[in-house]
Amino acid sequence: MSTPGDPAQPDLESCRGTMSAEEDAKWLQWVTHQFETIAGEDREINLQEFKTALNVKESFFAERFFALFDSDGSGTITLQELLEALTLLIHGNPMDKLKFLFQVYDVDGSGSIDADELRTVLQSCMRESAISLPDEKLDQLTLALFESADKDNNGAITFDELRNELQRFPGVMENLTISAAHWLTPPAARPRSRRPRPLTSAYWHNHRSHLLCLAAYAGLHVLLFTLAACAHRALGASVMVAKGCGQCLNFDCSFIVVLMLRRCLTWLRATWLAQVLPLDQNIQFHQLMGWVVVGLSLVHTVAHVANFALQAQSGASPFRFWELLLTTRPGIGWVRGSASPTGVALLLLLLLMFVCSSSCIRRSGHFEVFYWTHLSYLPMWILLIVHGPSFWKWLLVPGILFFLEKAIGLAVSRMAALCIVEVNLLPSKVTHLLIKRPPLFHYRPGDYLYLNVPTIARYEWHPFTISSAPEQKDTIWLHVRSQGQWTNRLYESFKTSDPVDSKRLSRSLRMRRSQRKPQVSEMSSENHLFCNIKCYIDGPYGTPTRRIFASEHAVLIGAGIGITPFASILQSIMYRHQKRKHICPSCQHSWMDNVQDEDMKLHKVDFIWINRDQRSFEWFVSLLTKLELDQAEETREGPFLELHMYMTSALGKNDMKAIGLQMALDLLAKKEKKDSITGLQTRTQPGRPDWRKVFQKVAAEKKGKVQVFFCGSPALAKVLKGHCEHFSFRFFQENF
Repeated sequence: MSTPGDPAQPDLESCRGTMSAEEDAKWLQWVTHQFETIAGEDREINLQEFKTALNVKESFFAERFFALFDSDGSGTITLQELLEALTLLIHGNPMDKLKFLFQVYDVDGSGSIDADELRTVLQSCMRESAISLPDEKLDQLTLALFESADKDNNGAITFDELRNELQRFPGVMENLTISAAHWLTPPAARPRSRRPRPLTSAYWHNHRSHLLCLAAYAGLHVLLFTLAACAHRALGASVMVAKGCGQCLNFDCSFIVVLMLRRCLTWLRATWLAQVLPLDQNIQFHQLMGWVVVGLSLVHTVAHVANFALQAQSGASPFRFWELLLTTRPGIGWVRGSASPTGVALLLLLLLMFVCSSSCIRRSGHFEVFYWTHLSYLPMWILLIVHGPSFWKWLLVPGILFFLEKAIGLAVSRMAALCIVEVNLLPSKVTHLLIKRPPLFHYRPGDYLYLNVPTIARYEWHPFTISSAPEQKDTIWLHVRSQGQWTNRLYESFKTSDPVDSKRLSRSLRMRRSQRKPQVSEMSSENHLFCNIKCYIDGPYGTPTRRIFASEHAVLIGAGIGITPFASILQSIMYRHQKRKHICPSCQHSWMDNVQDEDMKLHKVDFIWINRDQRSFEWFVSLLTKLELDQAEETREGPFLELHMYMTSALGKNDMKAIGLQMALDLLAKKEKKDSITGLQTRTQPGRPDWRKVFQKVAAEKKGKVQVFFCGSPALAKVLKGHCEHFSFRFFQENF
């Protein structure tokens, strides 16, 4: 059976026809098994067991469903009663299903729904959807739905009036009844995300530079291995393998650093090479080369160990096996016979770095472990130069570039200390930093920088996306999500700052006149601070989102704090868009120039923001409100920027525990011209987007070539990439 909200969900009339006798039998068998598991030996379910089975947050709905399922009023539900109720919800006629919904809302059983009953239902709906609204807003929602349904104004909603109101929302009843039955039916297998299929034209279109580089990389390794192995074929197979792997390692251990030259890559993004080379996948290539280095090192080591064992066993060498492997006595190597011990040290360092680079270390709050162990590349290079006679030649150019970049970055970042001048502590432990912008700090929308706050950690630098637009001259914005030790310490350091007191202005004046260490000087509220805290920045560095301005139709998708690169981009887009706007001084008529600047080819922007809870929208709601106001008058050809907001914790119209609330939210939004959850003109949609429908709508608009830019979880990235392949959209992912 399809899951609720699945686009493949059958309609109400065809539901019985599409459910075969075999599926019916399996469903009944599963329900019976589930019932026996829950009921135990007494073969009956009481209210508490029913609540557990339904997995509802609010007991109101569990109690109402239980009362309706308990047809004999015994206080327990038998298997027969449960099957009859579920069969009604799946196979019953529309009138039966409408009666069931009406009975859920008719709390006192009077045969009509009054305003207080409706308010109780909506309040329970809000709790189920994790939505928090003031009592005044709940009253407004109740009145909006009640007045819309109560056509005869007699102060009660009858069955016929509820039916007529539901008919104004097409498809509601079909999904609603199937959803209700789904609670105690076997969960359908989750629909697989549409995966990119290789060797198709769409896949090649999105991955050609990536695939060509992989092919060149593999071909180069085959060539290097073959040449080195053939040059040592007289020494036996094990030496041939060791030398072949060693030559490949010469290339990998030197070139791997090129992929992390952020300044060079940022410069390359502004050239034609950005269209040829997969610069956006530099980190993925770096990780791939890390795996290759570990694999080649292990094969290289095993081949040498096998060769040493053969030499010691055959007597071809006067040294014993452990001397060949661990000492300098055999004289193997070009620096005092140190090839063997340096090889062992290199392998141990490499394995340490490899283990500490795993995602479970980096993303589990132990980023510092990854950071400090990764600095072992310096001793590794020294050991490699001593270990291999020709490695220094491979390292010469990449090494010079690397140290030049490091020196420039250090000089620029330490040239002058900056100050964090303002801090906002936002919901979900997000720290909004405002840093005084240096005069020569030029960046592009979507760029990121590295931040160092000595009072948090003197030697640690962490990357964060710049969330302010380049056109904003005074400050740089950063939004920092608390997910690791450093980010948590940053948040807590402001959270525990001294609260405001009655002598705040005197204390602030004394601090300015003194030369004491900078500290928090004033706090306008519990979560808003003005301060003067020293920090350093290194950057800016480019990201894939720089391509947005070269798009014709850009679809920006942010999940949670993944909105940060798009906050900067959206502001900059609107700045540029407003530059093309003209207003007649006489009649105040406004129009847009058709000529766009050469850096911006955009015809349409769709911004999709997906959040788990209501409070997360507070991060950027003021910015989004301003963007809506900036284009409020542009209705001739539709909005240039279209917002789409989704709240995944909210239940949709296909769920009986939310239908009343969602109908009321729709009605009130239409009346007030704004959404009750965010305050935006854009209505916040419950649940997750139906990506197939979203991309179908984008394709139907025909605003030009579509490019999709995403910042969020890797799991969602796979889903989006598959849909982009299907619609032949270009897909770009921000590393997150």
